[in-house]
Amino acid sequence: MSNTTPAASASSAVESFDAVDLIRTKRDKGELSTAEIDWLIDAFTRRYVADEQMSALAMAILLNGMTRREIRDMTLAMIRSGETMDFSNLGKVTVDKHSTGGVGDKITLPLMPLVASFGVAVPQLSGRGLGHTGGTLDKLESIPGWRAEISNEEMFAQLRDVGGVICAAGKGLAPADKRLYALRDTTGTVEAIPLIASSIMSKKIAEGTSALVLDVKFGSGAFMTDYDKALELAQTMVDLGKDAGVNTSALLTDMSVPLGLAIGNANEVRESVEVLEGGGPADIVELTVALAREMLTLAGQPDADVEAALADGRAMDTWRRAIRAQGGDPDAALPVARNTHTVTADADGVLGTQEALPFGIAAWRLGAGRARQQDPVLHASGIDLHAKLGDTVKKGQPLFTLSADDEARFPRALEALEGAYEIHAPGTVVHRSPLVASRVS
Repeated sequence: MSNTTPAASASSAVESFDAVDLIRTKRDKGELSTAEIDWLIDAFTRRYVADEQMSALAMAILLNGMTRREIRDMTLAMIRSGETMDFSNLGKVTVDKHSTGGVGDKITLPLMPLVASFGVAVPQLSGRGLGHTGGTLDKLESIPGWRAEISNEEMFAQLRDVGGVICAAGKGLAPADKRLYALRDTTGTVEAIPLIASSIMSKKIAEGTSALVLDVKFGSGAFMTDYDKALELAQTMVDLGKDAGVNTSALLTDMSVPLGLAIGNANEVRESVEVLEGGGPADIVELTVALAREMLTLAGQPDADVEAALADGRAMDTWRRAIRAQGGDPDAALPVARNTHTVTADADGVLGTQEALPFGIAAWRLGAGRARQQDPVLHASGIDLHAKLGDTVKKGQPLFTLSADDEARFPRALEALEGAYEIHAPGTVVHRSPLVASRVS
């Protein structure tokens, strides 16, 4: 009989690093090496690193930050966790825009066709809303027949034929980010700038655009309320884009008051169409034009006359073709709520307070947003403003109208708006900050 011991039938793979060691490094304000970050994201994607370990690391990053090199390494590792796209065969320059989100921010809707009307390809891979910030796809799904989910083949064909597309991002782009974001949302680490930057930029770089403009918002209705923090985030993301070979710039824009006059879904589509028809609220037009100029400058057309493209119908033509290409009817009636409730001014004076966040929360409570990703959105629900900050109003004049199919939603929406708007004495001069505060490149 042989004395030899049988070899094991299988051997466990030896991991290059240990998650606990990486957590300790960041806890103690140390730097993670490129190899450590590559292993971490790969091991997290294949579920070797547990959720509680990644959550602990996210908190350490929130508290102690990361260097530019660490953030770049994390971004690139998240890109490698999934598929990437390549638009080089289109024969057109590609340029995209990303907004960090806000109340009434429907800029993507008129912006995509406006920029695409200049022969530039605009692959606008967008998302859905969660909480008080609306989602571009939710807004567009107000249009009968319009489809957010299209194949890569359909997307490329639309970019060739129409010039622009707004659609859902494929599930294969940066899957590590999707898992990490879900953890950040439930562990109080959403605000970590290195994680915000790597989350946004991993998807945008994986998308394959050659140029990118970031609309980074600050103020009461923004994800990042503090200007200095928003500036830090903008600079971090611009640096990431440039490090990855994407021509990137950012505009910092004020989100202290709602953008435009419509907050919701169907009503924001109506307002966007007004802009494409050459009208619309002044602030929506201003920001759409500013971002279009920035995008076209990065695409090599710094002298493009974007106002002319709004005025002469070129942008509207592109919008109608894009909606039809995704199954929508640009002439169809949009949903209208069964019930409305209008709030009027209780005195003569000047609208001296109009806080964005409460209006976003109120619209959400009306059904325009969702508390959970799987919740339905009520496209007809929302708020229409009849006065903007600094406007002179008369007693009894409508200030805003709430819309919902179920009038039982009105009390909680009105509760959210307590103190969000105030009428100041007649003749009061209200300071309005510039909409575009600064540019980062």
